[in-house]
Amino acid sequence: MRRHPTRRVVLAVAATSALLLSLAACSDSSSEGKSTGTAANSSITIFNGATGTIVENWNPFTPTFLQPTNGLIHEPLYYFNLATEAKPEPILATAYEWAPDGKTLTITTREGVKWSDGQPFSAKDVAFTFDLIRRTPAINSGGTKFDSATAKDDKTVVLTFPQNAFTEEASIIGNTPIVPEHVWSKIADPGKSINPNPVGTGPYKLKTFSAQSYVMEKNPNYWVAGKPEIANVRYIALATADAASAALIAGQVDWMSSFLPGLEQLLKDKKNLAYVNTPALTASMFTCSNAAMGCSGPQTDVAVRQALYHAIDREQLNKLAGGGFAGKASPTLLLPDRDKKWITDEKLVDTPPAPHPEMANEILDKAGWAKGADGIRAKDGKRLTLTIQTVTGWSDFISLNDAMAQQLKAVGVELKPTQLSWNEWNNNQVQGKFQLSLDSIGLGASSNPYYTYNPRYHSRTAAKVGAPAGNSGNYARYSNPVVDKAIDAAAITNDEAAQKAQYAIIQTEIARDLPYIPIYLNSMLTEFNTANATGWPTNDNKYALPASWKQWDNRAVLLNLKPAK
Repeated sequence: MRRHPTRRVVLAVAATSALLLSLAACSDSSSEGKSTGTAANSSITIFNGATGTIVENWNPFTPTFLQPTNGLIHEPLYYFNLATEAKPEPILATAYEWAPDGKTLTITTREGVKWSDGQPFSAKDVAFTFDLIRRTPAINSGGTKFDSATAKDDKTVVLTFPQNAFTEEASIIGNTPIVPEHVWSKIADPGKSINPNPVGTGPYKLKTFSAQSYVMEKNPNYWVAGKPEIANVRYIALATADAASAALIAGQVDWMSSFLPGLEQLLKDKKNLAYVNTPALTASMFTCSNAAMGCSGPQTDVAVRQALYHAIDREQLNKLAGGGFAGKASPTLLLPDRDKKWITDEKLVDTPPAPHPEMANEILDKAGWAKGADGIRAKDGKRLTLTIQTVTGWSDFISLNDAMAQQLKAVGVELKPTQLSWNEWNNNQVQGKFQLSLDSIGLGASSNPYYTYNPRYHSRTAAKVGAPAGNSGNYARYSNPVVDKAIDAAAITNDEAAQKAQYAIIQTEIARDLPYIPIYLNSMLTEFNTANATGWPTNDNKYALPASWKQWDNRAVLLNLKPAK
């Protein structure tokens, strides 16, 4: 449902005492901030990329919800581990079955589950959740079309669809937060409420909240016996992400996902620090691409987007900002290795590593963008100047922007980087109030390309500038009826050959239009402190995607942790 901070943070060369004090200001002297080695008082501190002021929102149906909302508070029916090829793990459901025509899905729900307020959970809550989504388009982020959602009894839910919905399976059972009917039936506008007193079935519930940090405490009604073993989980925000890197080395953060140059050497003598790498995200320039939806600026011209794609030097960017860890991306926005079977045109498997300024210049010349006396192009009296936003403290992305600004001058493009708080950056993207935004394409509910293409490229997941696009939605405001038709066709079949034919159409269109301009495939380095908790994922045991910002997976990781002895 939700794209969350996906940045890799660069460690400051030297951490000042002020940076460490900024972390200390987020904590208190209580036992919540430290692990005592006993389950009753155990605690860990997590940095999930949030910088600046934290804005409270526990509504899992809105684009700006806080990450623990999904996984720690609300649970799905099944958990999909995208770090492996494991089968989906039953959570709030124990079985499901499709009708042969793909228009009816029968779900058996788990018995013996309670909500965090002590009320019993049943199939009626599941039916209510899907019916709420059905009748409230504003919270139907995936655009799934439902005919009905009913509870046959306390443990059986029947969902019906107007057409074959096989391809929606992972989204329905693995990416839909189940909410309590006794709470949400009283919420007047489910698309706008911040759900200030969240009630869920998950392993944790909200304990305290402030603009600098919040604490999740163990849910005493949790249905998994003996879990979780870590009693309190503190999430912090910092003025800069580099402060968290310094705090990790100082042993003041237990879990973070950051890019640290020279990581192995850096952690060599730190016996309590470990890391795991699970590369899976495509760093990209998001463009507000659609003038008809209110986007403004040179990036609404497809020729400009094509020129940006060909002009950047990805090998140099990897050296300057990626530390040499980045892999090749694909203009299809799929993962070149994992998803190669879905990429039907060999020319679209990888992005060009070397720049092609001659091609970029030719494209801009033909489109009428002429170079001025200072080398910067203009058209119809408008200068080819573009503003690109990123988050203050996201050092690798700041380096990317600075390097691209220099590279693009060679083809007559003036790139102006800006740094914002995470909340402002995210809100701009959701509302379409940007020209270019540096972000990463996240993972879908499963590895099927449908979960990349439907949220990012279908016109139904877009919105006019000023209105929020859906969770993990079409922030580029891209609209192409050819792509819409192909996505819809892929959604109604479970025949891979038929799906591939539709994805080939989509890939041709998006590789030409480039509403999202891929740069490279990020490494995904995640660091752990084993002094306070053990049981973290390892390179040999990726029981979850371990990134500290990843929704759903945060549940799997925290349920596996034990207080350090």
